[in-house]
Amino acid sequence: MCSNCDYTIHRAQHHFGWDHSIPPAERVVPGSTVFFECLDSGAGHFTLDSTVADVSALDFDKVNPVTGPIYIDGAEPGDALKITIDGFEPSGFGWTANIPGFGLLADQFKDPALTLWSYDKTSMAPALFSSHGKVPLKPFAGEIGLAPAEPGRHSVVPPRRVGGNLDIRDLTAGTVLYLPVEVPGALFSVGDTHAAQGDGEVCGTAIESQMNVALKFEVVKGANLRMPRFTTAGPVTNHLDSRGYEVTTGVGPDLMEGARAAVSNMIDLLGQQHGLSAVEAYMLCSVCGDLRISEIVDMPNWVVSFYFPRVVFE
Repeated sequence: MCSNCDYTIHRAQHHFGWDHSIPPAERVVPGSTVFFECLDSGAGHFTLDSTVADVSALDFDKVNPVTGPIYIDGAEPGDALKITIDGFEPSGFGWTANIPGFGLLADQFKDPALTLWSYDKTSMAPALFSSHGKVPLKPFAGEIGLAPAEPGRHSVVPPRRVGGNLDIRDLTAGTVLYLPVEVPGALFSVGDTHAAQGDGEVCGTAIESQMNVALKFEVVKGANLRMPRFTTAGPVTNHLDSRGYEVTTGVGPDLMEGARAAVSNMIDLLGQQHGLSAVEAYMLCSVCGDLRISEIVDMPNWVVSFYFPRVVFE
């Protein structure tokens, strides 16, 4: 529990779709710090006793629950909500799954797979991936956003201009996020907490892990922000830079196909170098590897690179 927080929003106060008609769980004043009890993206479906059979039993109508919403006094359409991420309270348990039909390489990985993670929630030391390596941890919330102005219930799966399923791993402690307000009170919610994720989340899941998060809210009047933006408190990659990277590429006229090729080539490389099965390498790429656009001006071909941190195996 956050001793310095002004309000607590309990995990029972969650929802599975963005909708500005959902009554707020709390009304807060600007400058308040709020403690959110969040659920993981599977809404508690997976436990330490789960097996791969539980992947197929996942209810997609109940994924990515978000805690909230809260109403911030004075926030109006055209303003921006300034959210300072104060910190996370991790649970120590997480999961990563290959879910059939989901992910960048869904056509190649059609069978379910599941990895369960146990990590020290106090030290946040790198988490063991089977017997192969250790993944550095960096908690953040995948879902963080506001209610859209458009009426009705909107899926929590795609990101939007008001936030939502952004899955940006650098929205971690110390980061300040700005979101465009479309409805009175902003109606903020948060969830889908992760212990670690690579840029791209290529298999569709990160280290999905239940966590609580403390956030401070302020209103920037008349910001007229078109899309989310954020400011980091310091370096964002040095937790993985210490041993360098293995890098594979995809080259061609289509960025999506380039991304697929770069990841496929890394899966092959990790199998050759470390004896991982293809699906193990795919899930590991999702939790700690980074997709980057290296070149997008030398037509007709672009270059997408996939960076895998060598520190995982050293």
